[in-house]
Amino acid sequence: MRKRGGAKRWTPPLRLRRSGPDWAAQAPTWRQARPALIADALKRASARPSGNWFVVGASRDMRAGGRPYGRTVGGVEVVLWRSDTGDLRAGPGVCPHLGAPLRDSRVACGTLVCHWHGLALDGSPSAGWDPFPVHDDGVLVWVRLDRVGGEEPTDRPAVPVRPATGSGVDAVFTAVGRCEPQDVVANRLDPWHGSWFHPYSFVDLTVAREPRGEEDDSFVVDVSFRVAGRLVVPVRAEFTAPEPRTVVMRIADGEGATSVVETHATPLTAPDHERPRTAVVEATIAASDRPGFALARAAAPVLRPLMRRTAGRLWRDDLAYAERRWALRSTGRFPG
Repeated sequence: MRKRGGAKRWTPPLRLRRSGPDWAAQAPTWRQARPALIADALKRASARPSGNWFVVGASRDMRAGGRPYGRTVGGVEVVLWRSDTGDLRAGPGVCPHLGAPLRDSRVACGTLVCHWHGLALDGSPSAGWDPFPVHDDGVLVWVRLDRVGGEEPTDRPAVPVRPATGSGVDAVFTAVGRCEPQDVVANRLDPWHGSWFHPYSFVDLTVAREPRGEEDDSFVVDVSFRVAGRLVVPVRAEFTAPEPRTVVMRIADGEGATSVVETHATPLTAPDHERPRTAVVEATIAASDRPGFALARAAAPVLRPLMRRTAGRLWRDDLAYAERRWALRSTGRFPG
């Protein structure tokens, strides 16, 4: 929508792109993608506090009355489930009795019951089992692990600003790679690779503004999302890293303004593991001020698999980038 004379004028969301250069003829971006610039942005992100909070999965995957949900974070087994009122519970995933994997146990009337010997856990301290702080932000679930994070703990995680609750369509995609969280974050802090590495999704990418330091620490990118053939959706996007394991892309201008893509990197293995594994948990919250977007919200159950498929295609490539970065770093060959 655009304003003209105080009134909104309808504009089509798609543009017909002029025939541009093919993949090999586009302008190189390697001079702009300066290794020191990316490294400095990563260093600043890594120094920000997280309060020891880690994203473990999608809120929608943890249903009341369902089976418990298990995730290993920083080498610590975690189990989560909902009480009969829908409240989340979280704690160690190892039964304190004889070590049964609680992720394979059952939930009965909101109580987690160990399937080996019937130890019942209602979420409060019991038989040597102590709960972990947990936070459900409506899209993602976070668990606070103070021994893993090693920072000053906070009462709540730093949840990024999102479109107003109920105004968007959200989908969560998860993948696992052999790398560390910093490799995932570094990938996101390198926007210059977009139209080279993902030509099926991005064209005409230009970094309009680079980070200027702690006070203005964001990348501003002009890019067109490829829909089909020459049909594209041009937008201006802003990339920020609010904490060490999160990068947020927010649509600042163009179709879907205020939409966000949150990329959260959660370590699965303990620090300094010789074969580290990291989960990428990416939440896409799409929004639009177009009247027809109400139909998209109504069709959210149909749209979510499509949104996850789109994210999956990109992360097939981006995890290869992150894994390659770690492989080079771990052997002292990384040139950046």
